Amino acid sequence: MYRLDEEKPSDYHEVEALYDLCFAPGRTALSSYRLRDGVPMVAGLCLVLRDDMNILAAVIRYWPVKVGGRPTLLLGPVAVHPTRQGEGLGGLLIRESLAEAKRLGWERVLLVGDYPYYRRFGFEKREGVEMPPPTNPDRVLGIPLRPGAWDGVTGKVTKVTDPD
Repeated sequence: MYRLDEEKPSDYHEVEALYDLCFAPGRTALSSYRLRDGVPMVAGLCLVLRDDMNILAAVIRYWPVKVGGRPTLLLGPVAVHPTRQGEGLGGLLIRESLAEAKRLGWERVLLVGDYPYYRRFGFEKREGVEMPPPTNPDRVLGIPLRPGAWDGVTGKVTKVTDPD
């Protein structure tokens, strides 16, 4: 049994510890972190999943960015504790958060990740979307949350300096 909640400020250190456990050292040096630095997470979409003993099992975060000047959600990171991997928890977080993002009126989501994993959720490679270097363009993926939301949306991915 798991409980899904919005991430609270009191979860911060525990969430960061899970990211440290799941990702390689230097994860914060990745280009996607430069887009997040100093920008508030998107409230309501950053989720924590805890078991019945209140132990953190999985997390997901979202950040606002712009693609070619158009508002876009940046998904990630998503992490599942190594002892809980293979239970479908990452997929649960992705599906739940995408549904909530759509309900909140977001139009499109971007991420940098493994296409064979994320395509099951509807993500496709985004030609013409330029993440800050060094980012492998084959790992730049996106999903529309409404039909046509990615049509004509290309260009540089930039940091939101004045989130509304």
